[in-house]
Amino acid sequence: MNTVRITSTPYDDVFRTLLNDCSQLIIPMINEMFGEQYSGQEKIIFSPNEHFLNQQGGNEEERITDTSFKIEGKEIKKYHLECQSSTDNSMLVRFFEYDTQIALDEGEINGNILTVTLPHSAVLFLRHRASTPNKLKIRMITPGGSVEYDIPVIKSQQYTPEEIFEKKLLLLIPFYIFSHETQFEEYEKDKTKLKRLQEEYEQIKSKLEQLLNEGAISEYMRCTIIDMSNKVLEHIAAKYNSVKEGVKAVMGGKILEYEAKTIKKEGMKEGIEEGIEEGIKGTVAILKNLGIPTQTILIKIQEQYNLTAEVSKKYLL
Repeated sequence: MNTVRITSTPYDDVFRTLLNDCSQLIIPMINEMFGEQYSGQEKIIFSPNEHFLNQQGGNEEERITDTSFKIEGKEIKKYHLECQSSTDNSMLVRFFEYDTQIALDEGEINGNILTVTLPHSAVLFLRHRASTPNKLKIRMITPGGSVEYDIPVIKSQQYTPEEIFEKKLLLLIPFYIFSHETQFEEYEKDKTKLKRLQEEYEQIKSKLEQLLNEGAISEYMRCTIIDMSNKVLEHIAAKYNSVKEGVKAVMGGKILEYEAKTIKKEGMKEGIEEGIEEGIKGTVAILKNLGIPTQTILIKIQEQYNLTAEVSKKYLL
């Protein structure tokens, strides 16, 4: 049996990293997307992002959702979020595949009845046109009747920095540069216009510092937002050096990479006398203290210590 893996884009990776590493960013986005009234104190339980879809000929296709999770509030709800740089004709098909597979993963059979619960799904568009709808719809015609559900659409380019901070939609900060994408050529030629862009980012960085000082976000979250902003910038402004370097000069360098190296170094130092085994435990302890989700810790120690998924799990018991 062959497995075909569908890879993600850099923007998908940034979106997934923000949600997995800084789960505090999720609740405000859910409130905005679905009109919920979550307080932010609810428990978030992540689900596996990998799903295997059976294809003709016995092959399996591995699909990676951007993120799926449950929120435990007054009731437990499942959510599935995707990030799209732009619309494409196959997106609704992928949503249906993901949603039904997520439902099947936790389906329950009671006697001769299979019960599946589809997640509440939404999509974040980083680019949009006048024709981009405010919601998508999936309609299923079944032998028992017609069933349909909406997929809310969030358009990141519609949010100003003021709205982002007012609504606590900090997850949108790394993607804010998309709002200026059509003006990159002007910024390259006009230093005055570039300066105005830098001033916007100075305000964004200042507000992040203010939230940090107020205790509303952690140093790790601030570093993650800045580092992911730089990662988006590297790709979207790859051909515009003045834009890229101008915004980076304001936001700072690769802070998170440095912090990750420090975390690993400290973890290994803690266990140097006991060898690599204790070093891994030290790293896990530090990451837990930073409030990083279990799924993200697994990925980090697998990468840093070349562990298999099975071996890495024993360090979290």
